[in-house]
Amino acid sequence: MLTLDALRVRHGPLEALHGVSLTIVPGVSLLLGRNGAGKSTLLRAVAGYLRPSSGRIVWQGSDISRASIGQRAAAGVMLIPDEGGVFRSLSVRENLELFADGGVEPAFEAFPDLRALSRRRAALLSGGEQQMLALSRALIAPWRLLLVDELSHGLAPYLATRLYAVLAELAAAHPDRAVVLAEPHPHEAFAHAGEVQHVHVLRRGELAASGSSSEFDAITL
Repeated sequence: MLTLDALRVRHGPLEALHGVSLTIVPGVSLLLGRNGAGKSTLLRAVAGYLRPSSGRIVWQGSDISRASIGQRAAAGVMLIPDEGGVFRSLSVRENLELFADGGVEPAFEAFPDLRALSRRRAALLSGGEQQMLALSRALIAPWRLLLVDELSHGLAPYLATRLYAVLAELAAAHPDRAVVLAEPHPHEAFAHAGEVQHVHVLRRGELAASGSSSEFDAITL
C-alpha cells in the first residue's frame, strides 16, 4: 500500500532520515526505535506535515511526495500524533463533528468518558482524555492508512492498555487497511498492539531492520 523510496527529510541543517526505503502492507506494522531515531519524522513526512528533501512516497501506486496534507487525507492517510492531535479551542463534540463521516456515536461507544465530557473544551481535558479524543477520529472518519505516533506517551499503564485495545479492535475490523504504530519500547508494543504482521526498526535515521513479526524478538530489539 505504501512504499518509501530512499526518503530523506531534514530539520533545518540536520538530516533526520537518511535515505529510508521500506514497504507497508495491510495489517499492523510496528515502527520501532529510540527517541530521536526518526519515527515521528517518518510518520509526519508520510502524512504531509514535513516535505522530504529527496526520495519518494508512493501511496497505492501514486507518488504523493509533493501532495498537500488535505490531498493525502482525502486519499485515506490519517495521522494520530503523540500530542497536539485535537483542536484545543473546540469542545469534545465539536472536535468529533469535524471528522465524523456518519455521526459521532462510535467514538462515544468506544470511550464513554467522552460522552460525559462532550461539551468540555479540549484544552481542559487531561492528557489521556485528549489521546482518547484524537484516536476517536479513526473510529468516525474514513481512512486506509492509519499512522499512530507513540499512543501511550506519558499515559498511565491502565489508560495506555485501554487505548491499545481500541486500536487493536480497529485494526482487526479492517484487515484490508494498514496501521503503522510507532513506539520506542518493543515490549509494550508487542504486548499491546494486537496482531502485528511486520516490524521496521529505525536507528539514527536509518532503517536498521525490517521483516515479519516472527523474525523479531522483543527481548533483543
